[in-house]
Amino acid sequence: MRVLLEVRDLKTQFFTHDGVVKAVDGVSYYVAEEETIGIAGESGCGKSVGALSVMRLIPNPPGRIVGGEVIFDGKDLLKLTDEEMRHVRGGKIAMIFQEPMTSLNPVLTVGRQMSEALEIHLGMDRQAARRRSVELLQLVAIPDAEKRLDNYPHQFSGGMRQRVMIAMALSCNPKLVIADEPTTAVDVTIQAQLLEIMKDVTERFGTALILITHNLGVIARHARRVYIMYAGKVVETGLASDVYSAPRHPYTIGLLASVPRLDSALGTKLVPIDGEPPDMGHLPQGCAFRPRCIYAAERCAREAPPLKLVAEQHYAACWTDVVG
Repeated sequence: MRVLLEVRDLKTQFFTHDGVVKAVDGVSYYVAEEETIGIAGESGCGKSVGALSVMRLIPNPPGRIVGGEVIFDGKDLLKLTDEEMRHVRGGKIAMIFQEPMTSLNPVLTVGRQMSEALEIHLGMDRQAARRRSVELLQLVAIPDAEKRLDNYPHQFSGGMRQRVMIAMALSCNPKLVIADEPTTAVDVTIQAQLLEIMKDVTERFGTALILITHNLGVIARHARRVYIMYAGKVVETGLASDVYSAPRHPYTIGLLASVPRLDSALGTKLVPIDGEPPDMGHLPQGCAFRPRCIYAAERCAREAPPLKLVAEQHYAACWTDVVG
């Protein structure tokens, strides 16, 4: 299977009055054609900033991509001109944001916002773009699609707005879709519907998918491989089935222990991870997870552990040999 996107040692920093925040600190991962991967971790670990870095949507100032490569289809996106990058966004890589109300223009109809991308990237005229927009809304199960094109975003429910975002992301047949916590703003029932729609539509179009979420259950169901992030770094990665069945990083073990399981005995208590995420502007020396880690050793305070192979296709960044 051919690699479609390869992120190599990506570093994104924010330069603030209180110091430099290393939001993404040497992250590497890849996505093959038609593959779905998951990126998981607590809020503030760098998941979303990493995705925005791939799309080159980091606000400057205060943010800046200071190192690394983002190789997509053989080209380094970080070296493209702004004009070249505009053709990549939407046309080749699309992004679904976690809050559609802030992503959709409130003063334009949904139909105009959808057709505009089709006209720019696919060269369609107004009528052809409208017909295609109707087809896309029908694809994501929006009833009475043709009439709804003339509605404004505030006339849709949260779940319906997110369906519109999915349809817009897939409108120009991109090779890759980045879904940044796409179900955060909707209830659990709608979450399941949206994820199934996303899965079905990406499979139908042969689109690769990066699913960014803090919900480990979502990744277990939909992703082939998973990357666990903490404090701007990838701390564990591998096939989702392997990482979930035998986690090798204390943070991953803690995440899984804090999630309820259907096969747990009645009365089993969840085990939270003690402490709080670190201040990204003032990270401790050594392993960033050390202050919260029950397995921490002296070496953890001196050196940050690199990702190392712990099993077939399974990597973890930890000095101690732990198995969950």
